[in-house]
Amino acid sequence: MTEPEDQVKPVGREAGWCHYPHGADVGVLGRGASMSQAFEQAAMALTAIVTSAEIRPATRVAVHCEAPDRELLLVEWLNAVIYEMSTRQMLFGRFSVRVEDGRLEAEMWGEPVDRARHEPASEAKGATFTTLEVARVDGGGWRAQCVIDV
Repeated sequence: MTEPEDQVKPVGREAGWCHYPHGADVGVLGRGASMSQAFEQAAMALTAIVTSAEIRPATRVAVHCEAPDRELLLVEWLNAVIYEMSTRQMLFGRFSVRVEDGRLEAEMWGEPVDRARHEPASEAKGATFTTLEVARVDGGGWRAQCVIDV
């Protein structure tokens, strides 16, 4: 997939995220200097499906995922974020991810949903295999993307 550069929201020098349309659903794309950073940015794009409001880092939640390949690991990771958002009724705005040998260890920080302040626009239901890709990009760095069912 060609990255829509004008839609990528830069975070730091090497990282950023964007959404891309896919029917009634939303594609998320994260990029970074490392695969871990690309996964962090994909999670930022996931949160931005729900709200554009600032998320306070009030509560830390740890997440662990495993998968036999990096694409499945991305799906597991994003579904873990969605699960935590749903069961805890929280939104997350900061992520620290470490990917190594098919394992992902992460911490994410967020706060309970405040409907008046966060004005949730939609509910993320699950990460899909549609347009799923985790790959090195030309010039260095990584891209992690898939479509989120909303």
